[in-house]
Amino acid sequence: MTDQTVEQELWGGETRKAVENFKVSGERVPAPVVHWLARIKAAAARTNAELGLLDPELAERIASAADEVAGGQHDDQFPIDVFQTGSGTSSNMNANEVIANLAGDGVHQNDHVNMGQSSNDVFPSAVHLAALAEASDRLIPALEQLSAALAAKADEFKDVVKAGRTHLMDAVPVTLGQEFGGYAAQVRLGADRVRDALGRVAQIPLGGTATGTGLNTHPEFAQRVRAKLEQSTGVQAGPPADPFEAQANRDALVELSGALKVVAVSLTKIANDLALMGSGPRTGLSEIALPELQKGSSIMPGKVNPVIPEVVLQVSAQVIGNDTAITIGGMQGQFELNVRVPLIARNLLQSIGLLTSAATLFAEKCVNGIEANEEVNLRHAESTPAIATALNMEIGYDKATEIVKEAVASRRTIREVALEKGVDEATLDRALDLRKMVRPS
Repeated sequence: MTDQTVEQELWGGETRKAVENFKVSGERVPAPVVHWLARIKAAAARTNAELGLLDPELAERIASAADEVAGGQHDDQFPIDVFQTGSGTSSNMNANEVIANLAGDGVHQNDHVNMGQSSNDVFPSAVHLAALAEASDRLIPALEQLSAALAAKADEFKDVVKAGRTHLMDAVPVTLGQEFGGYAAQVRLGADRVRDALGRVAQIPLGGTATGTGLNTHPEFAQRVRAKLEQSTGVQAGPPADPFEAQANRDALVELSGALKVVAVSLTKIANDLALMGSGPRTGLSEIALPELQKGSSIMPGKVNPVIPEVVLQVSAQVIGNDTAITIGGMQGQFELNVRVPLIARNLLQSIGLLTSAATLFAEKCVNGIEANEEVNLRHAESTPAIATALNMEIGYDKATEIVKEAVASRRTIREVALEKGVDEATLDRALDLRKMVRPS
């Protein structure tokens, strides 16, 4: 079999009807979903041959054709808009028609290619497997790369003392390394949250056919297909906890999207912090220097902007928006079937892809190149009135408060005012040691 051109349409009447009926966005079903749908069709054909339900020669032609589709050779043969019938029936019929035509004479799109299947179980199974594979193979490694980059900076900056800030106001000192260590942990925990959801995403409704009862499929069909998919792809799909639960809702995908939203929230906090710490160079905080990647202004010479944090912030906003749509889609399961699967697939796969790219860019084009301005950080640490907190144990909260208020009003240091109010130098030396202050335990 040879690859086909767009002019040589391999689809049939049902695909043509869907193309005509669903002129909505111009955006197609995500390619990974199509590829996994084809992998299921290939494994199903081989399984049905093993079970004596399908002629072996015909089954192998179907499987070989489906393998081509799974390999991305015929992506242009899947023209249906992603905003289509809520079960994904149109895309399943599209796949059946394309595979049947590729397989050649005597192959029927429903009787043979779709044997033992329904759109209601194979299409959501393909979505689950696509999300499982994309999250496992792409997103989690990207998050691990970002977490490692942040952890490396935490080690590099472990002795850089700076002012802490709470409520955007001066607080007791910390180290820049401690801040970056917190960022690394945020991303690492985000990856853990994604992993935690994947076990339930791996429970696919395959074998339930139309309503979860398994009508028109062999009792061993689903288990054998899952085994073949694992053997050929390494992706471990499991049986559903309950076939009717698996058919009627997409809670596992909603849960995964929720984990992605948490990752987006974490990245928003980190990107905002880095942009603020890098603000300046003269009138901002200027505590770190972000890599200079491109001109920041078409009119202001020499201006440099935090472009990668800005990309991350926009991606995070989109992922949070996608999660809202997925949440609403997850609510739309009436009785035995959720009927917003294409919407969920579109937004979930987009979120995984966006976070994968953003995390990779963040690590490689921003975090790896960050430099600390040690002089500025130390000056800020020494200037924060909150260092008076360390005097509480020596002189009490109320007297320390008086010192802070006078120091701020007179624009003098805590040490100067404390000496004036009778605190001895030995006490100040002991209490106001910044390096000890950031590691009191």
